Amino acid sequence: MNKLRLKDIIKTPEVVGIGNSVEVKGWVRSRRGNNFVQFIALNDGSIVTNLQVVADTAKFDEALLKQITTGSCIHVTGKLVESQGKGQTVEVQAETIEVYGSADPEQYPLQKKGHSMEFLREIAHLRPRTNYFGCVLRLRHAMAFAIHKYFNDRGFFYLHTPLITASDAEGAGEMFNVTTFDLNNIPRTEDGQIDYKQDFFGKHTNLTVSGQLEGELGAMALGNIYTFGPTFRAENSNTPRHLAEFWMIEPEMAFYDIKDNMDLAEDFIKYLVQYALDNNMDDLKFLNDMFDKELINRLESVTKVDFVRLGYTEAIDILLQAKKKFEYPVKWGIDLQSEHERYLVENHFKKPVILTDYPKEIKAFYMKQNDDGKTVRAMDVLFPTIGEIIGGSEREADYNKLLNRVHELGMTEEQYWWYFDTRKFGSAPHSGFGLGFERLLLFVTGMTNIRDVIPFPRTPQNAEF
Repeated sequence: MNKLRLKDIIKTPEVVGIGNSVEVKGWVRSRRGNNFVQFIALNDGSIVTNLQVVADTAKFDEALLKQITTGSCIHVTGKLVESQGKGQTVEVQAETIEVYGSADPEQYPLQKKGHSMEFLREIAHLRPRTNYFGCVLRLRHAMAFAIHKYFNDRGFFYLHTPLITASDAEGAGEMFNVTTFDLNNIPRTEDGQIDYKQDFFGKHTNLTVSGQLEGELGAMALGNIYTFGPTFRAENSNTPRHLAEFWMIEPEMAFYDIKDNMDLAEDFIKYLVQYALDNNMDDLKFLNDMFDKELINRLESVTKVDFVRLGYTEAIDILLQAKKKFEYPVKWGIDLQSEHERYLVENHFKKPVILTDYPKEIKAFYMKQNDDGKTVRAMDVLFPTIGEIIGGSEREADYNKLLNRVHELGMTEEQYWWYFDTRKFGSAPHSGFGLGFERLLLFVTGMTNIRDVIPFPRTPQNAEF
């Protein structure tokens, strides 16, 4: 007897064989019928489509059938046959049914359809059983696999960078502290400062906001590396675009200039979108039909066009001339807001844009300075509906320029001595970028809130699970 996932049975019934016995296990999505026959919609999470199980009531005890409610988990053996009804090509004629776990219909919160996203966030432990979140989580897996495949196939090495760090890659200061101190009895120095020398690591440490700086160290030895792991920001923000815990993909490449960096970023994200279209069309079609009618068209359009390469100064000129009133005023030197980025992508060019050469005052200390003394070789990839989806730069390889910039910002070189060493010993041109995994998933799934593309969102005042 074949014990298969429902995906195998539904997508390739000819391999299983019509008329053969099968064994299926899963959760009941619905049950309907009459005194003679019951139709059970079964799903095991492997595919968005349900498998219909047909049960002749004369063959089964009435008490057993009453336990088969929405949300219950059952084990069915039976014969695979061609379906006579609409909506499916095959179904299973049940011969035996075992109830693994019942679900009280008076208490199970997913009895009805049409729950709001806000309600589903309150039951994050159960929402993966809905069609929406089953699709999202399968797409999340597919994108994670595609990321590793993309870099592996191109000779990149996967580097594990630390989650606990004494440095702040972004200079933002919004980091979660890591300590073993008794918070009711924190040791202090004679001048009243916290005495971190008595802490576990002997210094002030935090959860990382980025693996980039350590990634650069790997690139200076291995050539091309990438990181892919969780990052953390203690930003007290409750917007649909922010999480306190999220995942980042950060490649770093020796001997890449800013143009090489842009080329890689464009190829990389096109590859990921195409992978979703090629391998997860069932999930995308469900999300397209039920949530975002333009999703598939938008995904396909991104893979078919060359991204616009645009300088920051030219972008400011376009925004100043736009016949649109922006909430945030436009002038040279500002950090562009999402409304500005989306105008460039969705209204002006109608295609993705890679924006380059930002003012150095609004960018991180490690970005390579241009000869004009005012701008750096930064790049942001801007996407429809999202705005910035990738941020990166050519890194400053010149020791003295990097040192001067750190001093300008009031930072201490002692904190980054190891980073400066890579500029003292065999420095090389190099570049890299970061792709927020959840930002990618917002685009690929069509979801509008970043809390809905991660299994268990961490946001201010929310760490339930």
